[in-house]
Amino acid sequence: MKARTIVLTLALCFMEVAVCFAQSPFMGMWKLNDAKSTLAPGTPKINTVVYENSPDHNVKVTTDGTDGAGNRTHSEWTGKFDGKDYPVTDDLDSDSRSYTRIGIEELDFTVKKGAKVTTTGRIVVSGDGKSRTVTTSGTDAKGKKFTSTAVYDKQ
Repeated sequence: MKARTIVLTLALCFMEVAVCFAQSPFMGMWKLNDAKSTLAPGTPKINTVVYENSPDHNVKVTTDGTDGAGNRTHSEWTGKFDGKDYPVTDDLDSDSRSYTRIGIEELDFTVKKGAKVTTTGRIVVSGDGKSRTVTTSGTDAKGKKFTSTAVYDKQ
């Protein structure tokens, strides 16, 4: 009985390690599909998003797009999907972002400027892993409320 328990425990440990190191469906490059997206007028448009593992067991998220006036934007965020705020670099509209894993294919996120929440949303990767949908709501720099739905295709 004792040997059986040890074997089962070891098998579960190996399965947990395999799950932890499995490729997240978010990883890779995603490109905005304009035809399937509904973006609020005057809000930033993120054309590409890249998720990659960083050496310190964090995730790095890099975005490129345009702001509400059409100027090019670029930002980088490195952290964990643990609901804690991590700094954003090169983004005039936000200082920090947090991501919370809801399931294997879902994340909730919160964007802050200073201590104020400006944007919240949910990211859902399709079951086949070929697209992801980002539903966003918030308040822009002028205090106007907005909602957007952006659909991205895996590259």
